Amino acid sequence: MSSELHPSIVALVSLAANIAANHPKQGLCQLDKLKQYGVAPEQIDAVIEIARHIRDEAGQSLDVSFDEARAQKIATAKPLSIPVAGACCTPTPGGRACC
Repeated sequence: MSSELHPSIVALVSLAANIAANHPKQGLCQLDKLKQYGVAPEQIDAVIEIARHIRDEAGQSLDVSFDEARAQKIATAKPLSIPVAGACCTPTPGGRACC
């Protein structure tokens, strides 16, 4: 038994991963491959719907945890006399602050 996945499965997984990860290319190059492999448009649509749901669900979850952490920080914050630039992040390799 071969452990290699059929190229159509790889293309579907790649499409879904690109969509769920908000990749800039969005997996669009996979659509031509899927068409060539004879994957039905309904199956592609189902994969896109699932990937978008996972992406949106993850984003909502991150938003909720961020909002909870932000509320906690606001509730326990002490006023600063001077703003501290870059206190919550490390600088880029070039020395620029990211926040």
